Amino acid sequence: MHPNQIFRPKDDQLAPMFVREIGFAALFAASPDGPRVAHAPVLLGDDNATLRFHISRGNALAKHIDGGTLLAVVQGPDAYVSANWYAAADKMVPTWNYVAIEMEGEVRKLDDAGLVAMLDDLSALHEARIGENPPWTRAKMEPALFAKMTGAIVGFEMRITAWRPTLKLSQNKSPDERERVAAGIEASGHGALAHLIRQLGGARESA
Repeated sequence: MHPNQIFRPKDDQLAPMFVREIGFAALFAASPDGPRVAHAPVLLGDDNATLRFHISRGNALAKHIDGGTLLAVVQGPDAYVSANWYAAADKMVPTWNYVAIEMEGEVRKLDDAGLVAMLDDLSALHEARIGENPPWTRAKMEPALFAKMTGAIVGFEMRITAWRPTLKLSQNKSPDERERVAAGIEASGHGALAHLIRQLGGARESA
C-alpha cells in the first residue's frame, strides 16, 4: 500500500468494485518453506467481508493456510509515467501509476459442499459475463469425473479484516499535468489506465 493518503480512494465501494471486476488475485502466506504465493480466481461476498477461492491441492500453500492469515492482492492496470510529460520535466523524475487492492484476513478451509457451491458461483458469474448461451454448468459433466477433478483442488474462504487499496492516478498533480500524463499513457498503449486517470484522478478536487 502506498504511504501517501492522496492515493486512497474516497469512495469505499471502489476497491470492492475493482476486486469484482478483475476477479483474480495473488495470494501470499507464510509456509514452513518460507513465503509462498498462489494465483487464483476470487469471489468477493456481497457484504465485502469474505473472499472465496480455490487452489491446487499440490500448491505449496494448500496444506498451511487453513486457520492462518493471508494477504490477497488484486492488480489493476499499471504503466510507466515519463517525466517528460510534466511541464517542469527538468525538476521531475519518472514514476509509475497503478491500481492495487490488498486484503488481509483469516482463512478457513471449505468443506466439499462449500467448494462445489463456490465453483458453481464462479462459473455462473463468468459464463454470464462472456455471454455463453446456454452457459456451461457442471451438469454437462459426468459426476464421477467432476468429483475426481474437484478432489485435486481445495477451497478456502478468507474473512477480510483489513482493506488496503492504492489507486495511484496522478492525484497529486494539477488537472493539466494529469491530462498530459493520461495522454502519454494512452499513447503508449495503456488506454484502461488513462481512462481511470481521467475519471478518478481528480476525485478529491471535486469532492
